[in-house]
Amino acid sequence: MSTLDEEQLREKLEELRIEHNDLDDTIMRLSESQVHDMLQIQRLKKRKLSLKDMIQKIESMLIDDIIA
Repeated sequence: MSTLDEEQLREKLEELRIEHNDLDDTIMRLSESQVHDMLQIQRLKKRKLSLKDMIQKIESMLIDDIIA
């Protein structure tokens, strides 16, 4: 993996982490509000889980590159 590829992966990783944290905050606010839109909350949780999977995949790629 080239340095450029690694840098792009690190940038993408940071973007995903930010979006994951933003979703976490949004889900918490929606859950605490008086009006619960459970369908929206479920969609956000599904997206958050998808982001977590992508984050783990990129972290694994970066770690494998360091070990190799």
